[in-house]
Amino acid sequence: MKQDTRTVPRRTFLASMAALGVATSFASPSIAAVPPLTKAIPKTGDRLPVVGMGSWLTFSVGGDAAAREVRVRVLQAFFVAGGGVIDSSPMYGSSEEVIGYCLTRMADTDSLFTATKVWTPMKWYGVNQMQRSQGLWGRGPFDLIQVHNLWSWEAHLETLLQWKAEGRVRYIGVTTSHGRRHEELEKIMASAPIDFVQFTYNVHDRAAEQRLLPLAAERNLG
Repeated sequence: MKQDTRTVPRRTFLASMAALGVATSFASPSIAAVPPLTKAIPKTGDRLPVVGMGSWLTFSVGGDAAAREVRVRVLQAFFVAGGGVIDSSPMYGSSEEVIGYCLTRMADTDSLFTATKVWTPMKWYGVNQMQRSQGLWGRGPFDLIQVHNLWSWEAHLETLLQWKAEGRVRYIGVTTSHGRRHEELEKIMASAPIDFVQFTYNVHDRAAEQRLLPLAAERNLG
């Protein structure tokens, strides 16, 4: 039976591409010579590559040694090609631990912009969760921590504001992947002292163009 390639899972596709050596071709000198496209963070003017590395499903490979090495090669190619942002979450299985392992294999990650999330209904556990994420990544203060899918966002934002004041995180924000929560997100964007916001926006779902993107520009949110 002929397989419908349109239904191949993203994780399977990426792993197959890397295994076939595509990651190596991405790291060719001609690719590396092209300056990466960057965009300024509105609140500070610091510049970030417009394309980052997500880790939902794709980096949650546990202790599989072969799969980990594939991810190492993918990140190596990513950095050579000008990538500089990695985003994760405690919700993403073993992704944070695998990212931490991969970073120990990288020669130079000083310019990396690290982004993760807090994802729990309890404020006190959110603190533990963020501390654990730092240990898994093996990094100092995160550049960005966001409240994942607005879960207990008021409580976690209190912690994040304190951490930011103490220099334990550079930027803070909130996220949602659910269109039904755009109205709530809009209210938070209009009033909360955040730096970043993350929501669904792609060629198939452009609802954010109506209100969220203009509000983000008005409020100087990354």
